[in-house]
Amino acid sequence: MKLLVVMLRAAQTVEDLVKKDMRSYGINPTEFAVLELLYHKGDQPIQKIGEKILLASSSITYVVDRLEEKGFVKRVDSSEDRRVKFASLTIKGKELMEEVFPKHEKRIEEIFSILNEGEIDLAIKLLKKIGLQE
Repeated sequence: MKLLVVMLRAAQTVEDLVKKDMRSYGINPTEFAVLELLYHKGDQPIQKIGEKILLASSSITYVVDRLEEKGFVKRVDSSEDRRVKFASLTIKGKELMEEVFPKHEKRIEEIFSILNEGEIDLAIKLLKKIGLQE
């Protein structure tokens, strides 16, 4: 039982620190996740974004709407299927991610900097072992 409590508290602390970092850029964690996906993977069908960032598909339209209002994302029609719309980073969205993603990545490295390489490798191994149970 103690392991569960310690693991959940550690996860909550990391999540809180990461969310605080994302909010410092004027976007919420869900918006950041969508922008990060588009930044690293390119245009994505709006219907598929939810499964890629583990968000209910009903929420994706709202998030894309908000990012569109902020000028970070635009909707693009599919050339192959007129029922499909893609989310695409605008120039403003790309510039934002080029500025903030390296800072965000550095912040994540700082969070885990209390661990040495061996401890990080061991933590990954142990968490995977727990996470891959059936």
